[in-house]
Amino acid sequence: MKKILSIIWKNFKLRFTSPMEWLFFLILPIIFTLILAGGTGGPSDSRVRLLVVDQAQSPLSTEMIEKLKQSDVVRVDLLPLEEAEQQFSDREAPALLVIPAGFDLAHLQENQALLELREQPNNTSALLASQAVRAAARQVSSIYTIAGKAVEEAGRIRPFASQAEREAFFSAAVQSAQAEMQETPNYLVVTQGATKDPVDYDARAGSSAGQLITWVFVPLLGISGSFAYERQIGTLRRLMITPTHRSTFLIGTIAGEVAAALLQMTLLVVFGMLALNLNWGYSLPALALIMVSSALAAAALGTAMGTFIKTTGQANGLSITMGMVMALLGGCWYPIELFPPVVQDATRILPTRWAMQGMLNLVQRGQGLEGVLIESAVLLGFAVVFFTIGVARFRYE
Repeated sequence: MKKILSIIWKNFKLRFTSPMEWLFFLILPIIFTLILAGGTGGPSDSRVRLLVVDQAQSPLSTEMIEKLKQSDVVRVDLLPLEEAEQQFSDREAPALLVIPAGFDLAHLQENQALLELREQPNNTSALLASQAVRAAARQVSSIYTIAGKAVEEAGRIRPFASQAEREAFFSAAVQSAQAEMQETPNYLVVTQGATKDPVDYDARAGSSAGQLITWVFVPLLGISGSFAYERQIGTLRRLMITPTHRSTFLIGTIAGEVAAALLQMTLLVVFGMLALNLNWGYSLPALALIMVSSALAAAALGTAMGTFIKTTGQANGLSITMGMVMALLGGCWYPIELFPPVVQDATRILPTRWAMQGMLNLVQRGQGLEGVLIESAVLLGFAVVFFTIGVARFRYE
């Protein structure tokens, strides 16, 4: 065990001696995960962003803002005037609505309640925001206009005993008008298709799982380079003439690479949970099983490759090429459902396909241990086959 730990520690120091290793170990996987996930940790809001400044702070302005918040077109962002103007100047939003101090009931009754809407020039989103503001303003003004007419008619039939009675009647008329407006039938009905997308895919989950597999498989395939390097410089030959058994060297080398891969996987899983709000922790036993199975399958393939490769240059080029191609065809970069059926069937011979399927069953479909058992069994089968080939063909020169 002491020899195995020494080999593991030696390989760790060799691998992480260069700061560039961290670029491929953590930085690039995170960057590509964010890019393919759309750069966001949650579902996007496709509504137009509308900056709103409420200087009136009146019931009328509050009603106006509430109507805008109910819109399917604009997304209200309520800000102070200075901050809103700065963001609008920086073109961070297509439109800015300023509700001035005079926007109240008294000015509305005198037809003096005005709104200030600023729009970015030649911007279609600004046009949509303008239409949404106009629609909300019409609804609000209609409510108070109806209530005002009701007060006038009631006063004509029977004069109010006091101003308080008049105001109470007006408040009741406003509430009644609001209720009637909500019950008004829609003359335009928008129907959204309910056809289910045949591609069951979540960009965040697919990106997190796919990049995790990609950037872990490539270094594990690089075990072949480690064997080639040891043979080239003669250290493997010198090691084999010591009391160290061949199995000790293989276990130490493979265990060290698998441990590094599991550490990398764990860090990327934590990043996915914190930055992309993914539920990687739905079933920790299932997560551990699919991670270990994937790492062993990749390490076994790298071990088998190492027995056929002669130089470090060959190993580096082949491991990167094979890793990227296997990741692409395994659905790590794009949904596997986008490939022709014949390609989908053919990719079942790739461990990346099974690793990706198992991880998506866990993080996207919310399945537990039963959702990764078949995939893990196939991956472990890959590991047994490739390890058998690698051990049988292993030579130190």
